[in-house]
Amino acid sequence: MSLFDWFANRQKAGPISKDRQEREIADGLWAKCEACDVLTYTKDLRANQMVCLECNHHIRVYSDERIRQLIDPNTWIAIDEGLYATDPLKFRDRKPYSDRLRETQDKLKLLDAVQTGVGQLDTLPVALGVMDFRFMGGSMGSVVGEKLTRLIERATRERLAVIIICASGGARMQEGMLSLMQMAKISGALERHRAARLLYLPVLTHPTTGGVTASFAMLGDIILAEPKATIGFAGRRVVEQTLREKLPDDFQTAEYLLKHGFVDAIVPRTQLKKTLAQLIRLHQPSASPTHLPTHLPEARPFSITAPEA
Repeated sequence: MSLFDWFANRQKAGPISKDRQEREIADGLWAKCEACDVLTYTKDLRANQMVCLECNHHIRVYSDERIRQLIDPNTWIAIDEGLYATDPLKFRDRKPYSDRLRETQDKLKLLDAVQTGVGQLDTLPVALGVMDFRFMGGSMGSVVGEKLTRLIERATRERLAVIIICASGGARMQEGMLSLMQMAKISGALERHRAARLLYLPVLTHPTTGGVTASFAMLGDIILAEPKATIGFAGRRVVEQTLREKLPDDFQTAEYLLKHGFVDAIVPRTQLKKTLAQLIRLHQPSASPTHLPTHLPEARPFSITAPEA
């Protein structure tokens, strides 16, 4: 069909309605960069690791996409998929915590804010945890803490490097002290992993804040961050009100933290897999794909319930 015939057929079909235009744009073929507003073909954007081809803005990605970007095809084995939280404090805000959990689980098809598993990264066996900001802001509750702890303990037994992709608003307030205790639990598992002379690499993405920053995000042997990621403990406004002074414009950015020694390197997403593989090869040259199991037992549900009175 010639270009003239195509225009002729479009003219016969009549003008395109606004609803039809919106449907065509919303079908996932195109994506608009939130930084520069440039429209990009989604297939090209995914090929570039969801980094804008025009302005290099790192578009936020979630756990499934992260796993696809980092793990070699057909090598990912998810673990502890069946762990789920309960409502031990019977927390009530605008709606019960149990209802919020159920609604979020149904919407995202995830049971909580992290996916964990083992797989091969550029043929190297690794234990990988990926936080998902869509699930209640990536907040760290009892299930996030339990899954990451089990992942680290498994990596220690099988002598694997651990990588955790951090993306979180901090501890989950709906679980109170049960959430805060996960900071110490994960940190203890990491200390045993370190004592076994094994490598731990956290990757700080936008945003990494609160109790995650105050614990496992900052305990890495080498701490990596994505460009322009927001990294901090308390919010900017809280810090300014406490110190009673104006903070720099780039405060709590990855670049600011690199300058002040809180992170070791800023790695563009397009170079992340290559960089992680290089670091693992340098620090664990004896790592072999034979460490990777071919079969895993069924995951067991995990929940915390309040003690009986």
